[in-house]
Amino acid sequence: MLVPIEWLKEYIDVKADINEFCEKMIMSGSNLETVEHFGEDIENVVVGKIVAIEKHPDADKLLVTQIDIGEDEFLQIVTGADNIFEGAYVPVVLHGGKLPGDKTIKRGRLRGVESNGMLCSAGELGFADKVVPVAHKDGIWILDQEYPLGKDIVEVLGLKNAVVDFEITPNRPDCLSMIGMAREAAATFGGTLSYPETECEKETGKAKDFIDIEIRRPDLCKRYVGRIVTDVKIEQSPWWLQKRLIYAGMRPINNIVDITNYVMLEYGQPIHAFDIRDIADQKIIVDTAQEGELFTTLDGTERKLNQNMLLIKDGKRGVAIAGVMGGLNSEIKSDTKTILVEAANFDGNSVRSTSKKLALRTEASSRFEKGIDPNLCETAADRVCKLIEILGAGTVVKGAVDAYPEVYEAEPVNVRVDRVNAVLGIELSGKEMEEILESLEMKVLRVGNNMKVTPPTIRQDLEEEIDFIEEVARIYGYDKMPVTLPKGNLEAIKSRERTLIDLSRETLTAMGANEVQTYSFVSPKGVDYIGIAEDSWERNFVRLINPLGEENSVMRTILTPNMMEVLGRNFSRNISRVRAFEIGNTFFKSLDEEELLPEERQSMVAACYGEGESFYTLKGMLEELFAKLGIDETSYIPESEYGVYHPGKCARILSKGIELGIMGEIHPDVAEKYGIGTKSYCCELAFDQVMKQANIERFYKPLPKYPAITRDIALSVKEAVTVAEMENVIKEIGGKLLESVVLFDVYRGKQVLPGMKSVAFSLTYRASDRTLTDEEVVKVHQKVLGALKEQLNAVLREM
Repeated sequence: MLVPIEWLKEYIDVKADINEFCEKMIMSGSNLETVEHFGEDIENVVVGKIVAIEKHPDADKLLVTQIDIGEDEFLQIVTGADNIFEGAYVPVVLHGGKLPGDKTIKRGRLRGVESNGMLCSAGELGFADKVVPVAHKDGIWILDQEYPLGKDIVEVLGLKNAVVDFEITPNRPDCLSMIGMAREAAATFGGTLSYPETECEKETGKAKDFIDIEIRRPDLCKRYVGRIVTDVKIEQSPWWLQKRLIYAGMRPINNIVDITNYVMLEYGQPIHAFDIRDIADQKIIVDTAQEGELFTTLDGTERKLNQNMLLIKDGKRGVAIAGVMGGLNSEIKSDTKTILVEAANFDGNSVRSTSKKLALRTEASSRFEKGIDPNLCETAADRVCKLIEILGAGTVVKGAVDAYPEVYEAEPVNVRVDRVNAVLGIELSGKEMEEILESLEMKVLRVGNNMKVTPPTIRQDLEEEIDFIEEVARIYGYDKMPVTLPKGNLEAIKSRERTLIDLSRETLTAMGANEVQTYSFVSPKGVDYIGIAEDSWERNFVRLINPLGEENSVMRTILTPNMMEVLGRNFSRNISRVRAFEIGNTFFKSLDEEELLPEERQSMVAACYGEGESFYTLKGMLEELFAKLGIDETSYIPESEYGVYHPGKCARILSKGIELGIMGEIHPDVAEKYGIGTKSYCCELAFDQVMKQANIERFYKPLPKYPAITRDIALSVKEAVTVAEMENVIKEIGGKLLESVVLFDVYRGKQVLPGMKSVAFSLTYRASDRTLTDEEVVKVHQKVLGALKEQLNAVLREM
């Protein structure tokens, strides 16, 4: 909301300088974006009168003018503007004059003709193109009246002004108006708010003789006020009105349109004016459109409506899209003589839906969307008529046609003085609170320590006691409140999930892996690049409705493609060795058609490449991670059908029969697609399942009192037999006396037969209640060897 300070002072006498004003308004809850100062960078620009115009002797598009600036001699200036005429009053930049943007104008020659300055357009004086008046949009700025010649243009036109851009939150639509901000300033600085004049002095006839209004959808239109003005004269607005619109960010068009925009900015109530000649049967009907109905708006665009869009109709057709934009068929024209002034209140949700579906957002729709007080309609319509009377732009017809099915009144709320002080941590009396609330135009009935507070109907955000406590706080001053630490009896602890994630991160980082974070929005081609089958669950994507591009059009179901991009990017930058991991969310489209939200799961991916890295180094990292998380009895089952990994170097990871993930060496074809020119290794875990299996509770176990007995064995076994199978047999037969099994060697060479390998384990036996005898150990050990031979045909080798 752009607030010109000069305009604001019409309603409240603020004596503070601009810095103090901004600081105090911020402290009372009105946040601001910027403060812009106009007119301060304009120097040596004066009022001039064009007394003669001749064609340039050597240029068809240039004119040579003689300018009277109140001195003995006329000033000769060459210009290319084609909208000037003799007798026009214009802004003239003299030699050495300065314009916004650090522009300095000096005398010179144009095509051989001396030019002693420059005639100015509105844009050259610092006004943005979007707010330059329509009458001066192209060409030199022709002043609207005869000003003293040679006078400083900044002083004559009052161009010096500070404009504050306030950030208005959606819950405060009342502040989307000059009076709303003046009300805030009055409460902040303690002044008295002066409201604009709305009562006309000369009125004739009766409004009901000109128009009839019917609301057929009172649920979508709470109120519709219509006033009539006759003998309308369409012309430019006076400079004072144009200036206020310009500084508030709106382009002046003509007096009637400018007045409606002025009142919208003043009160926050959108206004629309119809040429009453175009209102068939002298009727206004507020109803929804027909499905597929075509309607041409003021911008000349034909729009297709549906049956849920509210339409302002006359006796035969639509004339405006309610709360959004008027129709081209009833716009104000240069020969318009009688107008209908509309001030209506439309349902915010309906306006928002219509505006969104038509892709048509206007100043009016943005205000209706946030909610407007229906009691503003009559006042705003009266203010439009008063301004028309002040400007002599027409004759106001007496009275209004007011369709108001259900009058809106604010409900009183009980506010406890003790509760206010308890929440804010201050000690204010009931009288002080009453004064603060009344400064915001609330009605307060105080009985002892209880107040019955009725907010003005413009404050639709005040519904509960806590809302009024906030009002007391911001006007009293947040800077005056004592600083205290928050109180509570809740213990700040990590959740189990967060604890497990942090422990995993610490463990992987301690093993030399770097944590990475990648985007959740990915390309659906990622699963193609890693060789995922067409019917795989990894393709159950959640697709974005409005993606920025194909490369981020779906939400990821798997982290591996992202990690492969990380490895590829590092390899392309000559990073010789990488260990990386990511713990993040994956998303799956719900299989239940009635469930709109996707399923969200935690996943973990780890990968590596470079010197010293192999399938077993990655497996070792996983085993260390599982140990830290208290997950035992893990097994690795060979997998040859998963396209991401090398068929002979891939394994699924299980714990107690539940699959935790998959790991392996990246398939050469996949590595090539990502530009990785070396062997790389990766694993992806269903981290939700990992966390379910985790057990990080630790119990004290005393050191063993009795010695252990160790037996090393080397077994000759067929190549197809896995180490895991051998370990499972040893642990099953070893029973309670077997404390640990450690693999320490796998040998293939001349001393073993072809197709065979030698696998060496170290077995540790110990009893918790006694010293084991050699006979006890030999008995168990022989059973282990016998079971290995019987089940796996593993034969003991000579060490």
